[in-house]
Amino acid sequence: MKAIVITHPGAPEVLKIEERPMPTCSADEVLVKVAAAGVNRPDVSQRKGHYPPPAGASPDIPGLEIAGTIIETGATVTRWRVGDKICALVTGGGYAEYCSVPAGQCLPIPGNLSFVEAASLPETFFTVWSNVFDRGKLQRGETLLVHGGSSGIGVAAIQMAKAMGAMVYVTAGTDEKCKFCEDLGAAKAINYKTEDFAEVIKQITNGKGVDVILDMIGGDYTAPNIRSLANDGRLVLINMMMGKDVQVDLSQVMTKRLTITGSTLRARDTAFKAAIAQNLEKTIWPLLASGKIKSIINAVFPAEKAAAAHKLMESSEHIGKIVLEF
Repeated sequence: MKAIVITHPGAPEVLKIEERPMPTCSADEVLVKVAAAGVNRPDVSQRKGHYPPPAGASPDIPGLEIAGTIIETGATVTRWRVGDKICALVTGGGYAEYCSVPAGQCLPIPGNLSFVEAASLPETFFTVWSNVFDRGKLQRGETLLVHGGSSGIGVAAIQMAKAMGAMVYVTAGTDEKCKFCEDLGAAKAINYKTEDFAEVIKQITNGKGVDVILDMIGGDYTAPNIRSLANDGRLVLINMMMGKDVQVDLSQVMTKRLTITGSTLRARDTAFKAAIAQNLEKTIWPLLASGKIKSIINAVFPAEKAAAAHKLMESSEHIGKIVLEF
């Protein structure tokens, strides 16, 4: 099969097409003929040599989400059949013509979505569900602040949180991105380049603050995040693009009874990911099927143009998801 391979750590140009053996399909897995694969920032980090894959994942074929058609099922798989069209969260190996996936990490493709649209869903939707609803415990009637509102994570979080009855605020880096986020359902989008997000949150919440913050920035955002949380607020960290070393006022954590938590998803076991898949299928998938929640695609590249897709990802000029098509 053809696969997009990280030939050595480096710039986007290190991504090359190579011939690789077909993956095997173990008892609890399905083998998928990949039609499309989503591009995510962890792929960029892996390409640069900063994010080694967990044990058992492909060491040099990136890709954490796919959509395609099942061509083989393992001996213990009961739900899926050859010919089923699915999208799936994978631990790696998604940038290839074929990919094996634990059956529990697969979800049916809603009938109104294409392979490209479906391939944009798993990594971001699994991440948002796990961190906003499971770890952050966002409830109906609460408020959520999402940093990077126009990113793949951001556009998923805006739609999912609003659909679950929360009010969503976001930060973004241009007026165009802010308008997009508000049109998508954010109650307020804050241009972090021209506004102090902590001051804006203080004003629009009448000093109360927000209940949950989903942060992929870290670094210097941490102190204003803590200032922006309401009593009993929850800060959930999923990345640290501005750095891991921070200085915070712990007295605010104590007096406001704050929870600071975070997670990474890739190395979690199949049972954990399968439980998220079940929650998504029950709660979010009907909203995708009805069109209440949409797949937001910024750009689609043929697989052989993976380097160009990574360049766009690193530019941060995109709104929504970037997808490779096989």
